Amino acid sequence: MPVKKLINNEIVHVYFMPGMAANPSIFEYLKLPEEQFQVHWLEWQIPEANETLKDYAIRMNSFIEHDNIALIGVSFGGIVVQEMSKYLKIKRLIIISSVKCRDELPRRMRYASNKGLVKFIPTSLLNHIEKFEKFAFGDFLKKRAELYKKYLSIRDVNYVDWAIKNMINWECKRPIPGIVHIHGDADIVFPYKYINGCITVKGGTHIMVVNRFRWFNKYLPSIILTGKKEE
Repeated sequence: MPVKKLINNEIVHVYFMPGMAANPSIFEYLKLPEEQFQVHWLEWQIPEANETLKDYAIRMNSFIEHDNIALIGVSFGGIVVQEMSKYLKIKRLIIISSVKCRDELPRRMRYASNKGLVKFIPTSLLNHIEKFEKFAFGDFLKKRAELYKKYLSIRDVNYVDWAIKNMINWECKRPIPGIVHIHGDADIVFPYKYINGCITVKGGTHIMVVNRFRWFNKYLPSIILTGKKEE
C-alpha cells in the first residue's frame, strides 16, 4: 500500500506508550518505513507518592525530544498520552485499545469508581504470573500466559494501584479534537459497544497490537500521516 509522501521530506518522530504494566517490547513487531518515520519507545516510570495523572504526564513529557510528533498509546497508555498531549506540540494523537473519555469506560469500571472499590482489586496477583504459566492448561492458556510473562514486566504494586486508580477515576468528558482511535470489535477490557468514532479492527482483541501487528504495519503509516485508514 503506497504511503503519502511527507511535506519537505521531514521525518515524523513516533513515540509509543505501552499498556498498563507492559514494557515497550509489545511494539517489537511494528515496522514503519524508516525513510519516513523514526520510532521511539516510552517506558513506564514508577509514580511518586500521591502523584496526580497530570503531574505524571508532565514528567513523562521530559522523555519527548522532538516537536510535531505522533504520539501513540495503548490501553491505559492511551489515557496517559492524551494527558501528555495537552502540553506538547502534536502532529497526530493516536490511541489503541483505549478510551477517549469517561463515557467509554465499561460500566463495571465506572461502578468501581463511584463506589470506591478500587482498593479491593488484588493487584499483587501480577507478582504471580509465573505461577499462572505453570498451572495453565491447554494451548490457548499456555500461549496467553507466555505473553503475560513476556510483556507484563512492571510488577511494582504501587505503580499498578496508581494506574488502576487513575484509569477508573479519569476525568474526561469530551474527546480531544482530532484524536484517532483504533479499536478491536472483540476487545473485552474496553468493550466495543461503548466506543464511538473509531477505526475498527475486525476481530481485534485488547492485545491486538501484539497479535494483529500485520494490520498495523499495513495501515498505521497512512493513519499517522492522514489520520485515516487508507486501503
